[in-house]
Amino acid sequence: MSYTLDDLKYLMARLRKPDTGCPWDLKQDFASIVPHTLEEAYEVADAIEREDFPHLEDELGDLLFQVVFYSQLGREQGHFEFDSIVDNLVRKLVRRHPHVFPDGTLASEVDPDNRPTEAEIKASWERIKAEERAQASQRTVAAAASSRLDGIARTLPAMARAEKLQRRASHHGFDWPSVEPVFDKLHEEIDELKEALQQAQAGTGDPAAVADELGDLLFVCVNLARFMRVNPEQALQGTNHKFETRFRAIEAKLADEGRDMDSEPLEALDRIWQSVKGVEKQR
Repeated sequence: MSYTLDDLKYLMARLRKPDTGCPWDLKQDFASIVPHTLEEAYEVADAIEREDFPHLEDELGDLLFQVVFYSQLGREQGHFEFDSIVDNLVRKLVRRHPHVFPDGTLASEVDPDNRPTEAEIKASWERIKAEERAQASQRTVAAAASSRLDGIARTLPAMARAEKLQRRASHHGFDWPSVEPVFDKLHEEIDELKEALQQAQAGTGDPAAVADELGDLLFVCVNLARFMRVNPEQALQGTNHKFETRFRAIEAKLADEGRDMDSEPLEALDRIWQSVKGVEKQR
């Protein structure tokens, strides 16, 4: 016997049953679950990066449980429920894929001899998303003036949100003409950061300006990655992994030699670091 999605929904309802449910689950609300949702999403991403597919199955189950938990809270408060979430999702995906569902229904089929080009599909996707954002703005009571940047979640990791903001602005013509000016801007921001740091250290500047200029520099780095068609998050993850591997190699070498890392001068640690890099290049 295999359990089904209906069983999972029933389990969730039991966990939230006032008299006999789980005390921890009963204490939760939308806001308290968010940190767990983010953690589960990152664990899914980690399992994918490591290609640990048996573990990925387990992590996807944990992430699905988050959705079921939110749907139970929504049902209890009269906002929505799991079935309405699914219905809304399917309708949205059908609407956003007219090149697959030309009549706007799951039953419709596209003519394989008249498929739109990739550019046409992308343009259609952006047009539909823009229409959805406009409708969402109209539904919001007393909302601030609508923007072409609406719909980009403020809670996204800063690097991911920077890329989304830049891509959205680029789609509406606000972008660098080529990668060369981005390099120029990168050097400009580095100089401004150096100046802000010098002024802060001399006591003649605002320390907050250092963080501000550093943010500008990071934003330009994301822009540079976008022009190079490199995912900045993945690029930084790769560098993190590289640093961790080299650092662990230093620890291992010192341990083999009976030396304590905390007692070694920086020059000695750097020599080992360079030797580790040399071994990597020879592979």
